[in-house]
Amino acid sequence: MRAVVQRVLESSVRVDGKTVGSIGKGLMVLLGVGKGDEEKDAVYLAEKITGLRIFEDEDEKMNLSLADVGGSILAISQFTLYGDCRKGRRPAFTEALEPEAAERLYEVFCAKCRELGFPVEKGIFGADMKVSLINDGPVTLLLESKKAF
Repeated sequence: MRAVVQRVLESSVRVDGKTVGSIGKGLMVLLGVGKGDEEKDAVYLAEKITGLRIFEDEDEKMNLSLADVGGSILAISQFTLYGDCRKGRRPAFTEALEPEAAERLYEVFCAKCRELGFPVEKGIFGADMKVSLINDGPVTLLLESKKAF
């Protein structure tokens, strides 16, 4: 599983002109699910992301977590994180997990974040989404569950 995590001042997602998810200060997470990913990958990323100390303290050091700042999560499904651009000019998505199984793991990730006590807003899985954000810093991180096991 892959996640692009961005520290944001605010973020929202629109589908068909309607806002379906919106947060203030927190983390906007683009989440891709690949072949071979399991529930443990979703749980690992939820625990890792919610515990990251990437918010600034009074000394402008990245020492505070999402809980410390009372932040929220906007989780967006993003199969294109598994786009392979090594050959040709058009990405291949053969390493992305099939949609039904990927949606289940995306929901496991969101549920685990909520279980850990964080407000979670979402996009609509598989929809054409328009995502807006104000990246704070900017701070952007790439995490992969397979590199942890």
